[in-house]
Amino acid sequence: MATISLPMWVTLILGALGAGWIDAVIGGGGLILIPLLMATLPGLAPVTVLATNKVAAVSGTASAAVTMVRRVRPNPRRLLIYAPLAGICSALGASVAAMVNKDTMRPLIILLLLAVGIFVALKPSFGTTPAAGSNLSTTRLGLAILGVGFIGFYDGIFGPGTGMFLIMVLTAALTQDFLTSAAMTKVINTATNIGALSVFIIGGHVWWSLALILAIANIAGAQLGARTVLGGGAKLVRWALLGLVVVMVCYLSYQQWGGLG
Repeated sequence: MATISLPMWVTLILGALGAGWIDAVIGGGGLILIPLLMATLPGLAPVTVLATNKVAAVSGTASAAVTMVRRVRPNPRRLLIYAPLAGICSALGASVAAMVNKDTMRPLIILLLLAVGIFVALKPSFGTTPAAGSNLSTTRLGLAILGVGFIGFYDGIFGPGTGMFLIMVLTAALTQDFLTSAAMTKVINTATNIGALSVFIIGGHVWWSLALILAIANIAGAQLGARTVLGGGAKLVRWALLGLVVVMVCYLSYQQWGGLG
């Protein structure tokens, strides 16, 4: 493994702290930490970067999940179904990730992100109303299960925007507010990260000494982020979601077409 100097350590730790905060607020911390790892340690294999980032991400997300679930208290029976399902689907996605052409997927994800952003912008009441009761139709519950399974697979195979897509699916299918969906998403996203990480661990791709230090920083950032969300409520999640749409569309568009000109 490469030698890491003190300035590099400081940069990576601060990056993991910021990524943890962003992940807890809305998701997308990988947009910070993965490019930072690649820039700071250019000789590191991409799969090692992804695996090491997953250790930090799962630690921070799990920490935020505990904090948010204690306050928001989403339906535990649903989480017992959604979380394992998402984890299994994520592991399946990670196992076939190498076969997927990312250049083909990016334009589709960009279009989906734009659709999400437009919908949320034009429906200001969506996700800001109090959570509905527990009497939901079988169709809605089934749609939630299908959506969670599909997004879990997507997280393993590609990943960007997983948390945001989960919030949207859970809010729409279960007719609940963004804050409740965000708390559920943290638990489900922890499971998807564990599912994908298990594949990386079996393959021996994790740089553990680096990953564990970044995980500590990510947890600290995630705790700050979780408290930010709980203080800001559903309206903060809505604005954070719209902001993430803009950032991710720009980021994925640059990856897809930035080299053309």
